[in-house]
Amino acid sequence: MYNLKVITSTVRPGRKGPIIAKWIAEQAQASGFFNVEVLDLGEINLPVMNEPVHPVMKQYTHEHTKAWSAKIDEADAFIFVTAEYDYSYPAPLKNALEYLVQEWSTKPAGIVSYSIGPFAGVRAAKELRNDLLSLKCISLAEMVNIPLIDESIAEDGSFNPKQQIIRATNTMLPALNKWTKGLEMIRKDQ
Repeated sequence: MYNLKVITSTVRPGRKGPIIAKWIAEQAQASGFFNVEVLDLGEINLPVMNEPVHPVMKQYTHEHTKAWSAKIDEADAFIFVTAEYDYSYPAPLKNALEYLVQEWSTKPAGIVSYSIGPFAGVRAAKELRNDLLSLKCISLAEMVNIPLIDESIAEDGSFNPKQQIIRATNTMLPALNKWTKGLEMIRKDQ
């Protein structure tokens, strides 16, 4: 099985990202394709990028960067769980991406986006896809976009997805597995 890192992007109190990340991680683990670990940027709490050498050199001086690099380096694939903030994805995720370069390269990424409104975080997903491309991290066309997120959070705080979300998830996970297999071969040739 491949190592999948589910990265949740929000950090503020009352955030929904960890709830969704837990659910998508359970779905990914149940698929039988992946060993799954959730990386919560709210708990990891990376400072604003503070490495003196450009990350392309992979000459990290801070322990938090070395730990982040090791977590991302061991991944074969990613799922990014992102809210939409001001037509884009949250700054903590942008910061976490920019800490590293080589560790993201030639690995596939699924995106689960959400918003409190009807747009389902698609504008955040679009911006994230553009930034992943610059890191040579391949984002899938198959995505999970969740509109009106508060309607899918049960009173007990669990995620209660509608059928279209389950269908989108069941489409994205096999596609992520296929891309993981293909990109693994490319990484071996490097």
